Amino acid sequence: MRSFVAAALALVLIAGAPRPAMAQDVGIAVGTPAPRVVINDLDGHPVDLGAVIGKRPVFLEFWATWCELCKALYPRMAAAAAKYGSQVAFFGINVTVNQTPAKVRRYLAEHHPPFRTLYDADGVGVRAYLAPTTSYVVIVDRHGKVAYTGSGGDQDLAPALARVTAN
Repeated sequence: MRSFVAAALALVLIAGAPRPAMAQDVGIAVGTPAPRVVINDLDGHPVDLGAVIGKRPVFLEFWATWCELCKALYPRMAAAAAKYGSQVAFFGINVTVNQTPAKVRRYLAEHHPPFRTLYDADGVGVRAYLAPTTSYVVIVDRHGKVAYTGSGGDQDLAPALARVTAN
């Protein structure tokens, strides 16, 4: 199953080559309830997103160490986490295509991204959120509804985060 998920995601990544960042009509639909899935962290411990979703806003980025668009998004995400980190739970869901826990740990040690890292080895998050590519961001409001989706390195995350933290 893991090979199938990796192959399917690789095809999506190839087909979803760089395009302008914008809210999109692929992936999970804005306004729908956010899936409350359990994804392991790098140590294999389960993290229940349902323990956070519906209680406070949540920021999810589907990423990989090799993703250039993810690297381009990093400064905007770091600024967003600096501004909204006390109000929003930030998670980075590593898609595990051509990744190992050791490789991800080395990347985290060098780059220190502003999110809690989850390692989606079984593709649970990718499938639940219909993640079409890496650098795919989903922002969930405090009521557990998807408030924003987008992809690319130049996403303007601030307006969506301002909306979900205001209400």
